[in-house]
Amino acid sequence: MFGIELTPEHPIERLTDLGVRAEKAGFDTLFSSCHYNNRDAFAALHHIGAATDDLRVGPGVANPFEIHPVTLASKVATIDEATGGRAVFGIGPGDPSTLANLGYADDRGLRPVLEAFKTAQKLWAGERVDHDGTFEATNAGLNYEPPSGPGIPVYVGGEGPHMCRMAAKHAGGLLFNGSHEADLAWAREQVEKGLADRPDSRGEFDLAAYASVSVDEDRKAAREAARPPVAFITAGAAPPVLDRHNIDKQTASEIGTKISAGEFSAAFELVTPGMINAFCMAGTVDDVADRMAGVLDHADSIVVGSPLGPDLESAIDLAAEAYDQVD
Repeated sequence: MFGIELTPEHPIERLTDLGVRAEKAGFDTLFSSCHYNNRDAFAALHHIGAATDDLRVGPGVANPFEIHPVTLASKVATIDEATGGRAVFGIGPGDPSTLANLGYADDRGLRPVLEAFKTAQKLWAGERVDHDGTFEATNAGLNYEPPSGPGIPVYVGGEGPHMCRMAAKHAGGLLFNGSHEADLAWAREQVEKGLADRPDSRGEFDLAAYASVSVDEDRKAAREAARPPVAFITAGAAPPVLDRHNIDKQTASEIGTKISAGEFSAAFELVTPGMINAFCMAGTVDDVADRMAGVLDHADSIVVGSPLGPDLESAIDLAAEAYDQVD
């Protein structure tokens, strides 16, 4: 997979144009990030899917708290139907900084994610579902079957050891939020442990580096544009990840507090060069190509994520150029 993430912080018309551009540049999969304070991801995915021919599209990543898992399964199935079988389902525990605003921060965990996508697969297969676990469902079913049926690819978004292992055992892939080869080397170790318990019937597994990328002909501009996503990544990073990159935990916590309070500019100002190096592939095409090569020594594929670069249109083309250097 050579994927791209678009964030619905822009009008859907522009997102659609960017999706068309991404397909022409050579990307084969497009994920839309899902945060309540941006535009609706599924509305954007419908428009992008209608305007493209072969691009796989899906949420990246949805969480099973804001939307009931059965409803979430139907939304993905609708995307699959509308695109003739091109849906992909990215699901994870969600961003802690934004979920805190909705009262779900303490609900995040492995079990809700596993139960949600296992239920989705049953619904896509035409089964009716009774469930009493992290959510409730009684005789729930869909009145239609998506073209891909239960074969819609499921990617778990996560970075903790248990989530990585669970994805390797049960899902089609892992969207590991990492842009540094050290993090992907660690993720590969966790994935291999999960793959040891994976039945052959579940097919191949894809460890995808869900990498923050900021590329531009001007290295300084690219690094400056990296501040917003790096702030979010730093705020949500687990302590072992912060330790791996020698990032101060108190500063990371302060960034998260400011994001939750909506003080985004103040949060972005706290981002350090070390955070950018750890959590973003930022720089020129050659810089990004070098970082991609290091990551792909451990990952199977890559998703080019936010911010892309200071100029979105050119960044899409430049990111594809960087990938071509590696590929």
